[in-house]
Amino acid sequence: MNIAVCVKRVPLSGGRWVLNADSTDIDTESSFLGFTLSPHEECAAEAAVQLVEANGGSSTVISLGVAESAEQIRDLLAVGIDRGVVVETDGTEWDPQATAAALTEQVRAGVPDAGAFDLVLLGTEAADTADYQVGIRMAHALGWPVVTNVKGLTISDGVARCERAVGSHREVYEVALPAVITVKDGINIPRYPSVPGRIKARKKPIDTVAGEHPAPRLEKVRLELPEVEERSATVLGTGADAVPALVDVFRQIGVI
Repeated sequence: MNIAVCVKRVPLSGGRWVLNADSTDIDTESSFLGFTLSPHEECAAEAAVQLVEANGGSSTVISLGVAESAEQIRDLLAVGIDRGVVVETDGTEWDPQATAAALTEQVRAGVPDAGAFDLVLLGTEAADTADYQVGIRMAHALGWPVVTNVKGLTISDGVARCERAVGSHREVYEVALPAVITVKDGINIPRYPSVPGRIKARKKPIDTVAGEHPAPRLEKVRLELPEVEERSATVLGTGADAVPALVDVFRQIGVI
């Protein structure tokens, strides 16, 4: 079984975000942000590793983004993914249609010396844009069945059994491979890279191919940051002199 996992390098959500001059993107340098993968995609990679361990085969991580996306791919190689592919861009944000088309091209190319992919796993939605479209568009382009929001996944005799959480109930879908499946965090607990795993990851291949950005069919006009509540502290006094002011504060908030 050959499995492709599609992931995206996204900014860490902590810290103060700063937009660039025309408010069309996040200024990662001024914001001093690091980068990571979404929890959904980490779980997709863990699912791929577990399926290969149970059924044999190989796993490949594919990422559309800047060359530095190899950092996140290398982390996934350290937990058991076999190979990585970076579809390199200039850093501009691609719309879901273009992203799906570029990733679909890599899926169609298959695994060198191992044949076609049997399964494509993605996170249910991108952590930064939350567009929810790429997996569905890939399945449509490939002509494969797709199941989204999956919280349980097993493979047997060429059939994927997918469980979706719907309130307090579970929906179960069975689809024949090849298929596209998007998973949610909680489907598993991703393992942490071990020291031996990181050493092995250095020897695993990461291929880089040039991404040709088609004319966008969606236009990003601008981004807006949410209003940040300003917080301040008031010094009531020092030592015993601060007690009357503290008592007044307690009266104002209804404590006494």
